[in-house]
Amino acid sequence: MSVNKTEIFENMSIPKAVLHLSLPAMLSSLVMIVYNLADTFFVGMLGDPIQNSAVTLAAPLLLAFNAVNNLFGVGSSSMMSRALGKKDFDTVKKSSVFGFWCAVFCGILFSLLTGFFNTPLLHLLGADEVTFSATKDYVFYTSVCGAVPSITAMVMAYLFRAEGSSVHASIGLTGGCLLNIIIDPFFILSAEEIPMGLGMGAAGAGFATLLANCFSCVYFLAVLFIKRKKTFVSVDIRSLSFEKSVVSGVCGVGVPASIQNLLNVAGITLFNNLTASAGEVAVAAMGIAQKVNQIPFYVALGISQGIMPLIGYNFACGNVKRMKKALLFTMNVTVVFLAAVTVFYYIFAENIVGLFMDNRDIAELGGAFLKGFSLAMVFLAVDFIGVGVYQACGMGKLSLFFAVARKIVLEIPFILILYKSFSVFGLPYSQFCAELILSAAAVIVLIRLFKRLERKNADIMGL
Repeated sequence: MSVNKTEIFENMSIPKAVLHLSLPAMLSSLVMIVYNLADTFFVGMLGDPIQNSAVTLAAPLLLAFNAVNNLFGVGSSSMMSRALGKKDFDTVKKSSVFGFWCAVFCGILFSLLTGFFNTPLLHLLGADEVTFSATKDYVFYTSVCGAVPSITAMVMAYLFRAEGSSVHASIGLTGGCLLNIIIDPFFILSAEEIPMGLGMGAAGAGFATLLANCFSCVYFLAVLFIKRKKTFVSVDIRSLSFEKSVVSGVCGVGVPASIQNLLNVAGITLFNNLTASAGEVAVAAMGIAQKVNQIPFYVALGISQGIMPLIGYNFACGNVKRMKKALLFTMNVTVVFLAAVTVFYYIFAENIVGLFMDNRDIAELGGAFLKGFSLAMVFLAVDFIGVGVYQACGMGKLSLFFAVARKIVLEIPFILILYKSFSVFGLPYSQFCAELILSAAAVIVLIRLFKRLERKNADIMGL
């Protein structure tokens, strides 16, 4: 490892280290949601709720990619960071190779299964005779053709971040996202609306996403080739190892993270199916509100992902004081930022939604939805940062507990209760009700965790 990377993890000031690691991850996450919003914006320019609904209904399927991303991205990066802290560089290399090739294999499997079970899958997602065709076209490019590059690019970004190369991770993802934004209108809109427009609608948005993810993969592989003697990240299949320590180390964190994501998919699928019962306008309004709400959420998620290598490295080194400082600084900055965004969203919700589609009904309905979503921001961030700490420290069971509690114990029951009580207007408040409880639990568990680690260090030092 280079001196600069050791400096980041061990000696750099906490604000500067957190900024160095989190800013690229945060920008990557932010640009990703921006290009998702670009899909929504340009598809919205068609003035067709059916095309917008296709993008919304396919969202759970694309979110399912994160189950693989988390399994081999979060799992491998956590294993790599802890191994770096112990100066076990051989394990670092084996973990990255294992994560990469498993991601490629699962991407191929995901693609084949999506293609084979296409029709029942789309009905499960909530597509009906009106929205089926548009949703099928969008899914073909993003999932059937795009699963491998999408999953591989995201996992490789995790691997780069694990050794402190967050800038390359950011460039790879951001470059692909910017390409998506640039080419989106040419594929989505017709020649009457934009010169050289192909008029593919929602399918065009999917095709642009496919090309963008391919670009990111090529970038990451090119960087690995150029830096192959200066990095511990490797994709050399000759180093692929299924040693128990590697597999258990990656899967011990990755499997709970993956289950967490699959539960999210189940929750969103239920959410969209209930929304679909109110018609295409409600689905389009809900989809826009969800994506707008994801902007600050992905900022917080990027920050939590960015500090994971710092937390994991210092956990392995036994530097509890530095871990605690990094966590408190990150938590304080994130909470203040999201509290401000919540106020802004609540005041201007209808105006914000109206920017994406010139439809009064969608703007009013989406504004009401966005107000409900925004209330959960601060609490969701606290919960996710806590889970990020557990994952960084290799505490997969604890992160799994929070995942199960979030969806099965709290959020899904709240979705059903609020829908029965207030119809679709109650759905956006389900997350707020769940995260209010979970964020308090996360704070309590974090306090106990750090007290235990501090006692352990004191015992080792004989204090």
